[in-house]
Amino acid sequence: MNTIQINGLDKPVTTLIQGSDYFKPSVYDKVCQVLDRYVAIGGNTIDTAHIYCGGESEIAIGQWLKELNNREDIVILTKGAHHDQNGPRVNPEAIKQDLSESLERLGTDYIDLYALHRDDPDVPVSVIIDALNEHIEAGRIKAIGGSNWTTERIQAANDYASSKGLIGFSFSSPNLSLAKANEPFWKGCVSTDSADIKWHEKTQLPILSWSSQARGFFTGRFTPEDRSNEDLVRVFYSDANWDRLRRAEKLAKEKGVTAIQIALAYVLNQKFPTCALIGAQNEQELVSCLEGSEIELSSNEVDWLENGE
Repeated sequence: MNTIQINGLDKPVTTLIQGSDYFKPSVYDKVCQVLDRYVAIGGNTIDTAHIYCGGESEIAIGQWLKELNNREDIVILTKGAHHDQNGPRVNPEAIKQDLSESLERLGTDYIDLYALHRDDPDVPVSVIIDALNEHIEAGRIKAIGGSNWTTERIQAANDYASSKGLIGFSFSSPNLSLAKANEPFWKGCVSTDSADIKWHEKTQLPILSWSSQARGFFTGRFTPEDRSNEDLVRVFYSDANWDRLRRAEKLAKEKGVTAIQIALAYVLNQKFPTCALIGAQNEQELVSCLEGSEIELSSNEVDWLENGE
């Protein structure tokens, strides 16, 4: 499996990152089946979060890590400081609390990739970077990033870090997909636009994309007339995206692959480092993702898929 390097880590990060938002100890056999097979095909990075399944995702992963005694072989990406019913929680106290609980659940003393799950633009980046650097210095975090942060806020955070000799964000985790979002999936979510792409090309800051395959938009199961999936209709149904689907189908036919594999390849063939968070739950889905990750697209093909030009 292909890999990228992220500043702060001594391990490579595989370009396919296994998602775990359905992991629970109650389905532990399935967790083991998915993770064992993911590792067997070359994957080494697992995405989770403090809030996934009320914390049960991290508990299940921690159990798997303990049983296999393979913590040093695995890159853990987890996220904290998500908002709650009272509003934003991007502050030093919430970061400390969520990180401590994540470490305990995962049964580890450090997190490889720690991302703030949301942003709060009212909190100065200096406060956030200072707090995160304390945890880096203590060895609890290797590298930091933002999940659903704008490029403007990431740039401001990294400018501050640079001015103070501190460690800034070394990755971002927004939505990046061939299908462009009409509106956020959830409140506070960020999807990359053309300006963001240019910023990442300039800075070479890696993107670890969630919903990299647009939640199944490119599977062929959906049509403009089928409006049964309200979230998909709300976020991805547009004339431009149906055109992108048709172009993906055309290129897939030429290359002897599937449209959803072309959609994955679009994410992984940008002009800056990228990874795709995947939700594979069985052998067929894992193999499809692996094959899609190996497809090479030219810059012209990437542009044509997105813009038809």
